Amino acid sequence: MRQGGVLVHPTHLPGRYGAGDLASARLLLEWIERAGMSVWQFLPLNPPDGNGCPYNSASAFARDPMLIALEDLVRDEWLREHELPSVINSLLPIDFASARAARQPALDLAADRVAAQVDLDAWSAEHAWVDDWALFATLAKRHGPLWQAWPEPARSRRGDVLAEARDSQSWRREVALQWLFAWQWDRLRREARQRGITLWGDLPIFVAPSSADTWAHPELFELDEEGSPATVSGVPPDAFSETGQRWGHPHYRLAAHARSDHAWWRARFSALLALCDTVRIDHFRGLVGVWHIPAGDADARGGRWEAGLGAGLLEALLDEAPGDHLPVVAEDLGVITSEVVELRDRFGLPGMGVLQFAFDGGDSVHLPHRHRPNLAVYTGTHDNDTALGWYRGTREHTRRRLEAYGGPGSADEVLVRLAWSSVADTAIAPLQDLLGLDGRYRTNTPGTEDGNWRWRVPPGRMTGAAADAWAARLAVFGRSPLRR
Repeated sequence: MRQGGVLVHPTHLPGRYGAGDLASARLLLEWIERAGMSVWQFLPLNPPDGNGCPYNSASAFARDPMLIALEDLVRDEWLREHELPSVINSLLPIDFASARAARQPALDLAADRVAAQVDLDAWSAEHAWVDDWALFATLAKRHGPLWQAWPEPARSRRGDVLAEARDSQSWRREVALQWLFAWQWDRLRREARQRGITLWGDLPIFVAPSSADTWAHPELFELDEEGSPATVSGVPPDAFSETGQRWGHPHYRLAAHARSDHAWWRARFSALLALCDTVRIDHFRGLVGVWHIPAGDADARGGRWEAGLGAGLLEALLDEAPGDHLPVVAEDLGVITSEVVELRDRFGLPGMGVLQFAFDGGDSVHLPHRHRPNLAVYTGTHDNDTALGWYRGTREHTRRRLEAYGGPGSADEVLVRLAWSSVADTAIAPLQDLLGLDGRYRTNTPGTEDGNWRWRVPPGRMTGAAADAWAARLAVFGRSPLRR
């Protein structure tokens, strides 16, 4: 099936309270259908770090409560109309702290009402990660976000500290918020199916050093005696950065995961499949080899390649898949070796092509004439500039190659046309490229922390007319959605 779709995190969508949420996501589904597309790829829905980045989350399982649609809480009678916060009219950039502060009182009220009516103990027992997250979040409010600095016995989960935390209002609220997210997401997923839209999720390969996961399962990570990473993640110098990227996540203890038949990963994969139909594994090449950087190094240049979790992990995940194949897309970008290609192809996984990488020179594998059907082709990813920003900032010879290869039109129009005309089974464009947005609306610049993840759709751009125009323009390429 040939399909086309949109890449965007829900916070970037229009919304009443300073950032997009699941109510905004419903409007996106309507826009995607009207544009003749059938895929929504969302970025991780986990609670982001202080810079808004969901790839450095305090939990590999929990969902960000800020995405809960407050209007829907009124409709479902968890809130009353007068309990909603004032509308936040700020457009750009997202002020995550203000948006959270505005929403939190209403979320707490709704969570308390859920706790009074829903058997949260039973629900958390069905989802083992929920208890770990609620305990971690509760103790973090008391002692700070770095569990390595918590007092004993909270740091080592000994004594009565866990039982006391479970008896707290904070624990019940945290569980209730996860319950509310699941309630609302189930409704959103049903609507996606009715509209013939497939949901693609995103699985970051690493977790944050101070997270519910490293705290609850330290035996699974390469940590020192204090609980800090012994070495940290990243990638060597590449097209994004001359000094590489130092991500700072802890690495996995391969033997510990193998002994448990990858139980933690299986649970994580199953939890994500509860949200989506297809999973993109971020940094797929890390399953073959990962870049180990000494924890004290300021950048990634002093790292070394070490073995990753490998085929054993994918075999374990296959047991959790709903059919006889893995519903996975491999983000096979970066330093790709023959071993990475072999692992991807062994499991029949689509890889990724990125058109912004295609025109620098030579016969790049990202050029459309080198695409294959089992591929997801992107105009750009969340780590790239927008198409217009890329074009305006790239070298003259790259622009000339694009113009000679792609024909007339602006850079965003040309890249979308090339993606949709590719033989690749799936074509994806970031929403910015479909709305003609320039580099001011870039999602993330790798190797930097400030100023990322904060763009929002400006008013008057994500309109029905814009959707209709794309539907008419792209219909010739045969990627219309199949009705279910």
